[in-house]
Amino acid sequence: MKKIILENNIPLVLKENKNTPRLALCFYFKIEKPEKKAGLYTVLNRLFLQGTKNRTAQQLANELDENAIDCYSEMKQDFIRFKLQCLNEDFEKGIEILADIIKNSTFDDFNKEVIKLKGEIPAEMDDPKSKAMDAFYKNIFKNHPYGHTYTKILEDIDDITQKDVLDAYNDLISNSPKVISLVGDFDENYIVELLKKHFSQIKNASAFNSQITTPVLSETQIVKVEKDDASQAQIIQGWHVPTIYDKDYPAIMVMNTMLGSSGLSSRLFLELRDKKGLAYVVRSSYEIYDKAALFNVYIATEPKNIKTSLEGFKIELDKIKNIPVSEQELENAKNNLVGKRQFFTETNLQQSSLMAFYEDKGLGADYEEKLIEQINKVTTEDIQRVANLCIKEPYVLTVLAPKEYLEF
Repeated sequence: MKKIILENNIPLVLKENKNTPRLALCFYFKIEKPEKKAGLYTVLNRLFLQGTKNRTAQQLANELDENAIDCYSEMKQDFIRFKLQCLNEDFEKGIEILADIIKNSTFDDFNKEVIKLKGEIPAEMDDPKSKAMDAFYKNIFKNHPYGHTYTKILEDIDDITQKDVLDAYNDLISNSPKVISLVGDFDENYIVELLKKHFSQIKNASAFNSQITTPVLSETQIVKVEKDDASQAQIIQGWHVPTIYDKDYPAIMVMNTMLGSSGLSSRLFLELRDKKGLAYVVRSSYEIYDKAALFNVYIATEPKNIKTSLEGFKIELDKIKNIPVSEQELENAKNNLVGKRQFFTETNLQQSSLMAFYEDKGLGADYEEKLIEQINKVTTEDIQRVANLCIKEPYVLTVLAPKEYLEF
């Protein structure tokens, strides 16, 4: 792994995997300004690949398909990233297309994309889980850009103009911190010259200064969502917890693995599904952002089981806070976590994405190796300590169910 600072001051992270047929590149643009209206960055991201000054949307789609090039953009709370994957011999073609998308998108389909989004959101929100999650995130990140969920977007979308999108785009191109990563079988000099040719006019931000504040959860909230046609109750309970920059990040990952993210062997699955038969789907998750992180537990169950499920959550959460885990369970959780991470970084594209993600976070592209070392050092005392650090008031509890079951 190697890092180069390009002439435009953008860091380029390289990892050479010899004798692999496809090159994978990620180009990160950090979001450092809160969107003025909910959905602004969503609309911006949807308009990439919808036509450039040189290609219509159909021409783009045809050219990518004919050359077996994967090229697309993704928006998360803290960044917009472009991903490119193609055969080694088609990389120059892929880079030229990616540069055209990044530099020359017209955003002419603004009105059409807004109409499409306004139609898609109600359909998505008809799904009970989506509706419950929307209410959960909107409340746990109340009055913060991270809480700009679908329902919040629907409130604001008619106020978003094409000029707003163009302004956001120009600011992202001109003023955002950026990272490029590449993994595969390549010649370094050739890659640097190719990036210089197509991206030299896109400069890295001279100063990194995020204007997004740290969200605060000041009091416990119980959010009840009525959906009378729901055959299952959706229950999510979540807490603000330390994020990736904190020393406790590895220990929280291991705790999450023990409780609910390791599938069949997790405590929540064994206790609430296997032993009590409360649900088929029960899990926990640990989600990280630049300015915050969430730990939450989730179950989909019959509405009549809401109270029993909440009691089951409390029992399992209290156990991990108050009873030291065994060395064997700890070792199993570490192995599960490390094994999954190795599985999810097998391809060049997965490696490229993770390298750029860590570099974007300021942790260094090689952070994964350090993280695995830290995971292996987590102790039983660490698990109990972070459980008590994370699982306490305030929290947000969201329950979706038919009205008659929401008295609990």
